[in-house]
Amino acid sequence: MNNINAVLNNLDLGEPLTHEGLSIFPLLRQEPFARDYLTLDEALAAHSAVITEISEGGSVPNLLFRNKGEQAVFLLDGEELVGAKQNRILNITILAPGMKDTVIPVSCVEAGRWSHNSPDFSTAPRTQFSASRAKRSAHVSEDIAMNCERRSDQGEVWQDISAKLDSLGSRSDTGAVESAFKDNESSLNDFVDKLQPQENQSGAVFCINGRVSGMELFDSQDTCKALMPKIIRSYALDAIDPNFKNGESHDQPDPGRLLETIRKAKTHEAKSVGEGTDLRFDNASGVAGGALFARDRIIHLVAFSMKAPSMHSSDRVYRRRSF
Repeated sequence: MNNINAVLNNLDLGEPLTHEGLSIFPLLRQEPFARDYLTLDEALAAHSAVITEISEGGSVPNLLFRNKGEQAVFLLDGEELVGAKQNRILNITILAPGMKDTVIPVSCVEAGRWSHNSPDFSTAPRTQFSASRAKRSAHVSEDIAMNCERRSDQGEVWQDISAKLDSLGSRSDTGAVESAFKDNESSLNDFVDKLQPQENQSGAVFCINGRVSGMELFDSQDTCKALMPKIIRSYALDAIDPNFKNGESHDQPDPGRLLETIRKAKTHEAKSVGEGTDLRFDNASGVAGGALFARDRIIHLVAFSMKAPSMHSSDRVYRRRSF
C-alpha cells in the first residue's frame, strides 16, 4: 500500500457544509498528528523567517526563503506572497528546514510590475484561485517528471488572471490577481465564516456548483484550521464568477469518486525542495496535484479533478463514511 492510500484509509467523510455555490465535505482524520513545524504566517510574524528576491536583479520563477529559526516552516502550494518586485505564488508545498536558506519555486501573479515596493514579502490571506491552481499544478508535475524542476506555464497563469479580472469586473494597472480578491473581500469572507472547520477536521473535498473540483488534506488539524480560510477564498472566487466553466452541475456531488481516482492514480517521486519527497500524480490519471511526504507521514496532499464526473451518479444521500 502506498503512502497516499494509507492516509485515505484513515479518513472519514463528514456531512457537507454549503454556502452559495460552494460545498465542502470535511475530511475527518482518525489519528491526526501533532504539528511540529510553523506555518509561514507564524514564522514571518515571529521574524524567524524572511522571503526576498533571490538577488538584487531578481528572478521571476525563484525566491529566497531564509529560515532563521530552529523549527521547520510549512509553505503551502498556491499561497500568495506580496511585495518585493512583484507578487508571487508558491508552485509547490515545501517544508523548509530550520536554520537554512532555501530557493523556492514560484509563479508571478502580477505581470505589470518589476520594481521593489518593499524589501521582502508578506503573506496574503488567500491562495491562487482554484481553477488556475489546478492547471498550474498539472504543469508543475510535468516539469518535475521531465526536467526535475518545478516551473509552471507562466504565460497561462497570466492569461488565467486576466480572464478572472475581466470576468469579475476588476481592474489592476499591474495585472495583479489580488484586485479580484480585494474587490470581493466581503463576499469571500462570508464563505469563510459559513464554512468553518469542524472538530477533528484535517482537510476537505470542495465542490463548485455541484461538481467535485478538488481536495486538500493536512497532517494536523491545527494546520487545517490555520490555512483553510486561504483555500476557501480560492474556491469561492471561482464560485462567485458568473463566467466560471465547471461542467454541467448536478444535485448530489460524489466526493468519493475523487478519492477513488486519487487511490488509483499513478505517481512519481522526486526529492523535495526542502525536507522529504514530492509524490506527484500522473496527469493522465484524471487528477492533478500531489503530496509532500516527510517525517514518516504525508504532511500535505492536494488534488484537483481533471475531468467532469459522469452525469449519471447515483441518487445517494451523503452520510459520514470511511474511505
